[in-house]
Amino acid sequence: MNPIQGIGLPASIGKVSPVGDNLAANPQEGTQSFKEFMLDSIWQVNQLQADAQKATETLITGGEINMAEVFTSVQKADLAFRMMQQIRNKLVQAYQEIKEIRI
Repeated sequence: MNPIQGIGLPASIGKVSPVGDNLAANPQEGTQSFKEFMLDSIWQVNQLQADAQKATETLITGGEINMAEVFTSVQKADLAFRMMQQIRNKLVQAYQEIKEIRI
């Protein structure tokens, strides 16, 4: 199991492929645009946070949930959020560097 899949992010984020793999393939078959990938990732992070919130509320209200399950769901949501935040930071940094290029 890919460790990135364990936190709910798309499996494709952890895969590394040779440079020419996607050039020969039809761009419409099984590929996902960067925008779709990012929106899907954001949705999954949001879903993990909602699951953690629900588990926390269930624990606080005395529901039938194991403390370890709550801790695990909160940690998954936190890790996924921090990873998404780092991706955002790298994208902003790349944009800033591109903006600084003089033509």
